[in-house]
Amino acid sequence: MRSVSFRVLCVDISKRRYEMDHLQRITERVSRQGDPDDENTPRPLLSLNEFFDGNECHGSIGCNLPGRPSPQEMYQALKRIADRPDVADVRVQISQFDDPDWPFSDQVFVFTWATPEEVLTWFSEDLRPDEAWEGFSPSVRYEAYVVPDGTRPVACWWD
Repeated sequence: MRSVSFRVLCVDISKRRYEMDHLQRITERVSRQGDPDDENTPRPLLSLNEFFDGNECHGSIGCNLPGRPSPQEMYQALKRIADRPDVADVRVQISQFDDPDWPFSDQVFVFTWATPEEVLTWFSEDLRPDEAWEGFSPSVRYEAYVVPDGTRPVACWWD
């Protein structure tokens, strides 16, 4: 009996260690330039993999959408957009890290030559952002990012 219990305990510890590694990784990533909750800290712009790898926190993105989609549903939708031939990159802006489970985002940037109106049509109705516009917000500081040649950032924001 002891060996069975010990094995189960090891699996549980391994799973926690795995989860903690994801949380430690993203905490380090979003804190590189300071406290992400401080408005003077440049906003981190994470790749889809950086934001979604290990993310099981419902509400970390799209929290006010009907049915509160899972991180995997949001990842799949954004990955489909990122894979389009007219898209060079998609970045997740970290808005806050006030929940100890995972950072929060209410905005992504799609780097494309398409218009904001076109980008909105790439989302299914249930995941569609509330607003989209061209460019970075002038009142917000962002971490250094080189916009891919021939594209512009289209901000997609969820209330």
